[in-house]
Amino acid sequence: MPAVIETQETSVHAQDRQSSFARRLAISILRFGLIVALAAFLGGGYYLAQKGFGRQWRSRVVEELHRRGVEASVRRLTLDPFRGLIAQDVRIFDYKNRDNVLARVSEISLDINYAAFIHRQPFLNAVDVRNAQITLPLKGADGKIQKAQLNNFRAHVYFPPEQIYVSQAEGILSGMRISVSGQLIKRENYQPSPVTSPNWQTQMSILQKTIAELEKFSFQPTLPSLQVKFSGDLADLENARAEATLIGERLKRGNYEIRNLSATAEWADQNLNLTHCEWNDERGSFAAKASWSRQTNRANFQVRSSLDLKNLLDAFNLDEPLKDVALHSAPLIEISGSANFGENNPQLKIIGHGAAGSFAYKSVPFSDLSVDFSWDGERALLRDIHLGHQSGQLTAEVFDAPDDFRLNIDSTMSPSALRPLVSPELNEFLSEWEWSRSPAVHLAIRGQDRHPENWRGEGTLALNRTRFRSVWANSASAKIHFGDGAVTYDNLRVNRDEGFGTGTFTYDYKNHEVRISNIKTSLRPADAIFWIEPKVWKDIVPYKFRQPPNLTINGVYQYRGGKKTHLEIAVDAPRGMDYDFLGKTLPFERVTGRLLFTNDRLQLVDLKGGLFNGNVRGSADISLAQNDPHYRAKIAVSAIDFPKLTDLYYQYKTSQGQLHGAYDFAGPGGDPRTMHGTGKIEVTNGDVFAIPVFGPLSGILNNILPGSGYSIGRKATANFTIRDGVIHTDDFEVAGKLFSMLGRGDIHFLDDKLDFDVRMDMHGAAGVLLTPMYKLFEYVGEGSLKKPDWHPKRF
Repeated sequence: MPAVIETQETSVHAQDRQSSFARRLAISILRFGLIVALAAFLGGGYYLAQKGFGRQWRSRVVEELHRRGVEASVRRLTLDPFRGLIAQDVRIFDYKNRDNVLARVSEISLDINYAAFIHRQPFLNAVDVRNAQITLPLKGADGKIQKAQLNNFRAHVYFPPEQIYVSQAEGILSGMRISVSGQLIKRENYQPSPVTSPNWQTQMSILQKTIAELEKFSFQPTLPSLQVKFSGDLADLENARAEATLIGERLKRGNYEIRNLSATAEWADQNLNLTHCEWNDERGSFAAKASWSRQTNRANFQVRSSLDLKNLLDAFNLDEPLKDVALHSAPLIEISGSANFGENNPQLKIIGHGAAGSFAYKSVPFSDLSVDFSWDGERALLRDIHLGHQSGQLTAEVFDAPDDFRLNIDSTMSPSALRPLVSPELNEFLSEWEWSRSPAVHLAIRGQDRHPENWRGEGTLALNRTRFRSVWANSASAKIHFGDGAVTYDNLRVNRDEGFGTGTFTYDYKNHEVRISNIKTSLRPADAIFWIEPKVWKDIVPYKFRQPPNLTINGVYQYRGGKKTHLEIAVDAPRGMDYDFLGKTLPFERVTGRLLFTNDRLQLVDLKGGLFNGNVRGSADISLAQNDPHYRAKIAVSAIDFPKLTDLYYQYKTSQGQLHGAYDFAGPGGDPRTMHGTGKIEVTNGDVFAIPVFGPLSGILNNILPGSGYSIGRKATANFTIRDGVIHTDDFEVAGKLFSMLGRGDIHFLDDKLDFDVRMDMHGAAGVLLTPMYKLFEYVGEGSLKKPDWHPKRF
């Protein structure tokens, strides 16, 4: 028995050893398999994380995104052990046209149903984006691609059956925090609407410009936020519904700061409604609302602003219209209007009111301005214009339409305040005026356009004490007519202390000329000529009228190089005038004549006057050219009181007789020494020997023939020439009762010198006796004209 029992125990122990080995082997194999599987899993995961899935898998993902209504491409598909399937370098396309890239996303986490994925069923549950950088490729105006970054972007998008649900998508674009949420229906039979490429380009251009403008802002202390909520059908996005809210605490651009910005907008039924848009700045506030219909392409808007307008426009580089304006207070602007964008040329219609307090335009201060205005794209109407200035008020109405311009003005304001508002030509004209009190002006102007040279109209003008071109007038009045670029002052009357002037005066700033018609005046010519042309003043000043003459003026005077000047002035001076000639002042009486101004030329025609109890007639042709100041003149005198003339020029108080003669002369300028000419002179009923220059000859004759020296030389004649300040004659003759005196020589009237030869011829028996001895009676005069030295020529 014992042996049998021992054998059985040994067999049991052997079987136990075999069973333990099998278990250990199975466990080892299982462990090895697990290790291999884990290694394969880790290796595969590492491979998928590093190298990614192949093209087939990426195509499955792109196809699934397409089913969900998202047009995209995936460059790389990897596996993250914590986040799952990751799509990297994703490009999002326009759902209507894959040629248009909407965005580039660095990576997107895909929440998928793997069982559905394996069975080739819709497998995408959601996508998750965290801290992604999205690039928006935008084409600029130059055609180059400009990239905009959407930073710190995160979003979670679910894909329930036939839906796209964005629970939250937010990021920072150009310094603005943007948040988007909403849902879209994506039906099984989804088909995108037809491609409209021009509309796409317009939208992208607007987006590009918006981002470019946003980048010019700085935001403190917090970033502004834009919240967008939407809902609609992916196949019919035009009829989707969206709401947007924009809030910003402080937005600064340049020197302009927007405070407490708030705006809300809604898109519904293809209508965009800006329900409100408000902000403040340091001077005032802004409020606006607007609407736009996509179906009709029409818009309506309302705006009210009391902002710091100049700084606002300057911040957006739109300051050109106000570059010459200094606003001392914020202007009030109220505008409402409509726009039609459905035609080739968009039509805009507005109506509004504007008002400004103290301001300055081109350094000219104004106290206030208010205006009502309307515009329909072609026609503009400005009503109830009130412009205040310290010198007065201006009220006006303006209507501007194609081929129709109307301007009505009533003003008690000094016109000098309006100089910056008018054309350069009219500005120059107004600069020559000065008003002690503002004139009263009424104008009704009509024209084809707003350019002054095309204006026509009429009005009235009443001036108080006024200065024009440095010459004062006590008062003036006229009817005004506009036409062909000219202003005509009809029924003009000007009053001054010495007299008045009447007539018609036209200032043509288009043709650069002054036209004068039947101006009659008893004003001082040297002053009145300044009103016509100051350059002529120097040619009028030499004529010193003792009392303002009666003038009649007609003609045209052109300036700025014009060649058609023809201005005639008829002069009638009953009280005479004084005129400087050869260094002495001649006192003319009862002067009449005509002055004719032509291009660089002054002609004195039919001059008549009285001089020293005699008569003077003459004419002259004077060059007014700056580089050629020459002249030519003719003078004829008759019955001139010879003693008065010689007393004036030589202080000869003892001469007697009357002077007759003529003198034609010319010269290159105002120097008497350059004058040259020819003439003839005759003295009758006089006593030549009473002239000091010939006086010593009387004593010489008396010694030769007692009693002959006291014979009076009744008549003297001579032909003469003048050149270089010297009077020269070859046929000087004095006729007396007992003798004749013949002479020739030079009288240096400018240098007070004499170089003269004379010969005595006796009459009667004495002449017969002395004929053989005439050469003994030849004398030479030398020395001073006032104290000449006469001595025999032969001794």
